[in-house]
Amino acid sequence: MEAFNHNLANLFSQLGLDNSTESIEYFLQTHQLEQQQKLSEAPFFTFAQHQFINEAQQQDADWCEVIDQLDTLLRK
Repeated sequence: MEAFNHNLANLFSQLGLDNSTESIEYFLQTHQLEQQQKLSEAPFFTFAQHQFINEAQQQDADWCEVIDQLDTLLRK
């Protein structure tokens, strides 16, 4: 069985976003989710990013843990 090391930097890269520490911190400071808003419906993601997040969550993929982490960080 292959072990995956998915972290926030890898998720940003997978989403086609700059995954440098500075860029991730800036993204987290400049984007927020409303209490009832789903991450997969966030207006700051592209259609392809929405699709990736939706599919990963529906399939309970290896990415789910770090997607949940991003969701939490965007609700500060």
